[in-house]
Amino acid sequence: MGIRSLVSWRSAALVSFAAACLWAADTAGLLTVNLDPAKTGVSWELAGNMHTTHGTFKLKESSIQIDLGKGTVSGYVAIDARSGESGNSTRDQRMHREIIESAKYPEIRFTFEKLDGLLTREGDSKVKITGLMELHGGKHQITVPAEVRLTSNQLSSTLRFEIPYVEWGLKDPSSFIFRVDKKVNIEVHASGTLVNSGQ
Repeated sequence: MGIRSLVSWRSAALVSFAAACLWAADTAGLLTVNLDPAKTGVSWELAGNMHTTHGTFKLKESSIQIDLGKGTVSGYVAIDARSGESGNSTRDQRMHREIIESAKYPEIRFTFEKLDGLLTREGDSKVKITGLMELHGGKHQITVPAEVRLTSNQLSSTLRFEIPYVEWGLKDPSSFIFRVDKKVNIEVHASGTLVNSGQ
């Protein structure tokens, strides 16, 4: 091998090595989140003049990717609207039939658009997540605060926010005697595993 060939080979090797290092650094912060349906769900609370109604919804599916290097999050979380329950069968039948119309709109979906705040690789973070909420046939942009804990291979998060469901086009379930708030309080608890997408 001549001197020029040797120099060219070494240069190419250095370029390849540098490119590999840059690729590794870029992908090291790419994480895929696999939520656990058994540990992920939605709790809701609707205040009224006689009592406060509590209920839940279950996770249907999700696809979430986090880029720690760029500070972004993408993907979606889908909730099974038909799983909604409040512990009262008569009230739940009316909720599904008249309010959320789950037979016609069986899914509630949140699509991630923007992440504000620093999400650390290890430990607790407080961030704000902006996304598109698809509910009852409508699409609404909403920003919600999130408490997130990341460990080597686990994620847990809690989100608390309000949905102005009447303003968003859902029917007000109030009656002449029983009056309820026009906003419902939502609390999401999510838990799952992390996979390094760069591997």
